[in-house]
Amino acid sequence: MLESPVTAPGRGTFTRGIHPFEGKELAADAPIEVLPTPKQLLLPVLQHIGAPAKPPPKLDKDAVAGKEIAGPGGFVSAPVHASVTGKVGKIVRVTLPNGRHVDAVAITPDPEQPTPDELYAAVLGGDWPATDLPEHEPGAIADAVKRAGIVGMGGAAFPTHVKLASNPAKPVDVVLVNGCECEPYLTADYRVMLEAPRGIVAGALLAARAAGAKAVVVAVETNKPRAIEALRTAARGTIATVKELETKYPMGGEKQTVPAALGRTIPTGGLPLDVGVVVINVGTALAIARAVLREQPVTHRVVTVTGHGVHAPKNLLVPIGAPYADLVAAAGGLRKDAVRVVSGGPMMGFAVADLSVPVTKGTSGITVLTRSDLAVAEQTACVRCGRCVDVCPLGLVPTKLALAARKSIWDVARRYHITACMECGCCAYTCPASIPLVQLIRMGKARLPRG
Repeated sequence: MLESPVTAPGRGTFTRGIHPFEGKELAADAPIEVLPTPKQLLLPVLQHIGAPAKPPPKLDKDAVAGKEIAGPGGFVSAPVHASVTGKVGKIVRVTLPNGRHVDAVAITPDPEQPTPDELYAAVLGGDWPATDLPEHEPGAIADAVKRAGIVGMGGAAFPTHVKLASNPAKPVDVVLVNGCECEPYLTADYRVMLEAPRGIVAGALLAARAAGAKAVVVAVETNKPRAIEALRTAARGTIATVKELETKYPMGGEKQTVPAALGRTIPTGGLPLDVGVVVINVGTALAIARAVLREQPVTHRVVTVTGHGVHAPKNLLVPIGAPYADLVAAAGGLRKDAVRVVSGGPMMGFAVADLSVPVTKGTSGITVLTRSDLAVAEQTACVRCGRCVDVCPLGLVPTKLALAARKSIWDVARRYHITACMECGCCAYTCPASIPLVQLIRMGKARLPRG
């Protein structure tokens, strides 16, 4: 068995954090199903951090699944590919869950599409070799990732080829694969770890080769023992190792995962690259394997549809651009007491009022909450208890940031590092006064004057 040249001295946890209700039992045992092909798809040209993709001046009338329909708009950007074969319509405006208005390419699928079994096999199934990977040149791997339009599929949606680009000034020695999925309710990554562990390992090894790393560490929380065992079996005989981390929120944040797994602290305002680490999500790793070994771009992703507000929580393999309404219908539809649909999980997600919003590469889940889920106490004045400070995983002072944002006191907001906030929601979760701390901080970050 090959030995990893880099050990993982992290103690398996991080300072502060919380233990919210998990809710993962609703969908954890639901195998991934293929969503029936929607009647229409809307593919946003901005599904990532960075510059929007650019459609050609004149779109082809016919779309072929996997064909690029919008090229990258710069280095920090990613192309968009047709997720189905069909007829291309007009470019329309859509509103994403974060409130941003972007252009989207409309596609009406042809009647004849691959069968569910064929789609599953192409995206998740089949053999994923973890040997003979050295035959793939590092530059060719990064180029394949760029052409495939791969972005962080854990939700951040940062273009992955940028992370894998060689940077002699900041050498990388570890690729850390994030399989924590700490957000309550969501189980899409968990099912991918169970159903395609060899693909994850193959993609992680390819990412390490591209980045020049000599070690691969897969980090998984201890509440996923089946996933840990599946990944350890898949990694046997490779340089990849699996590190068990404490089940705690927000363990999935890279500034928590890196110190917990590797014992390295990312500086405030810094990136994992500053400590020699590239972090990718398990879904991203699988997409890398698919791009390099099967020459397939990102056309589909796994999305959890869950919560007490749907009849049958599921994990679905869906084409990019599918409307949320189709995913909710596939999960049995809304219950009578459903009152809020959240894009993502309840801690960091965005509430959506229109289920025509399309799935993007960064859509990890849809959580439907009921009236009883949202029962909260009336907001009162801050009692200065300090609980928000005690749980903030970044060591910030949320009350100071929220007050500064509410009063537009920007020098105080900067002094207390408002831009460093990851909006995890730990502060609001523990606030006895029910102050919407995250919403205030998020508003402050959006309004913060430049300079």
